[in-house]
This record gives sequence, structure tokens and C-alpha cells, in this order.
Amino acid sequence: MKFGVVIFPGSNCDRDCVHVAQTVSGNKVESLWHKETSLPRLDCLIIPGGFSYGDYLRPGAIAHFSPIMPEVKAFAERGGLVLGICNGFQILVETGLLPGALMRNVSLKFICDRVTLEIENNKLPFTCRYPAHSLVSMPIAHMEGNYFADSETLKRIEDNNQVVFRYHGDNPNGSLHSIAGVCNEKGNVLGMMPHPERVAETLLGGQDGRLLFESII
Repeated sequence: MKFGVVIFPGSNCDRDCVHVAQTVSGNKVESLWHKETSLPRLDCLIIPGGFSYGDYLRPGAIAHFSPIMPEVKAFAERGGLVLGICNGFQILVETGLLPGALMRNVSLKFICDRVTLEIENNKLPFTCRYPAHSLVSMPIAHMEGNYFADSETLKRIEDNNQVVFRYHGDNPNGSLHSIAGVCNEKGNVLGMMPHPERVAETLLGGQDGRLLFESII
């Protein structure tokens, strides 16, 4: 299997994603600079965390206009798997590949912590190795992770099982309905605020995130 990891100015979790997909999981990985205008043959694209363009305008807003993004959209429309983590989630929302918006945490502070998540939908290529409604532990690190959608959109994604992860117990950022990750209607694009790549090895505190990569594979 071959992964692609898109790198923007300000990305800082791209090496983590490459390490897990390549070294931990044993797959081919190609790093893709944001100015690329074509994609190689890939099975899954990862939009990693970080601070694309320094979050200068709004997290993910400038990355939306990077040359590679039309290719990312086309890849997703063809059914390719796209995973956006943290800032990657923000980028996918800004591009319209995922519904809703991500606002500043209700505390108005950057949060770096570990959270408990409930697997809401385990019928996806990203979650099929997780037992239904199981609880997992993953780290978060963000300022704008407060998921918001209007009532109509919220009802639609709830009815369509597009909510993939929910915060269990404490809701660290004020997200509506404790939403921590959503997918598109087809189920081939996933955005999530927690970092599965940071908890894919026992040395780093567990392997709950590794199951996500194993699900994709």
C-alpha cells in the first residue's frame, strides 16, 4: 500500500505520519510538497497537523488555495482515502470536503492533553479494526478544535453516521455534541482533531492510534 503525506509551510506532524505509515506499518510513503500540481499513484492521502501558513488568516484557510488542493479534491472524488489530522481536519473543512467549521476552543487557550474517545462509527476504512463504541486514548494539541455546524448540518451528519469520534467524558474544546472527528457522506474522507500518529507505539504511551492505520491498510 502507498501513502502520500502533504506538506505545507508550517506543517510539523508530517514526519510523525511518515514514520508510522512507513516504519511502524511497513508501507511505502511519498512526501508531497504543497506546490505539486499532480499526484502519483496512491491509496491514501494524509493531511497532517501543524500550523499551515502559520494560521495567519484562519487555520487551513490559506492552505485551501495551495496548488495541490485541486488534486486532493479530485483524488477524494474518485474514492481515494483522505485523512486529515488536526490542522489537516481544518484544511479539509475549509476546502468543503468535510461539513462544519472549527472554531477557537471555548477556553480561548491552546490545549495540549490526552483525551478519551468513543468510536462512534467503526464501519469505515479508517476505523474497521476498532470494536464498535470502544474507548481509546489519544493526544490532542490545538487552539481551534471546537467543532461547529448549523442545526440542519448537524442533524444530517448525525443521521448519516458521519460522526466518527466523540470525546468521552470531558469535552476539552466545546465541540457540539462532543464531536472529535467526522467523515464525508461516502466515508472515504475523515477529519479528526486527536493525533493517532502520536500514539502508535507502546514507547509513546500506547497503540490506540495504530489501529487506525491498520484499518486503512
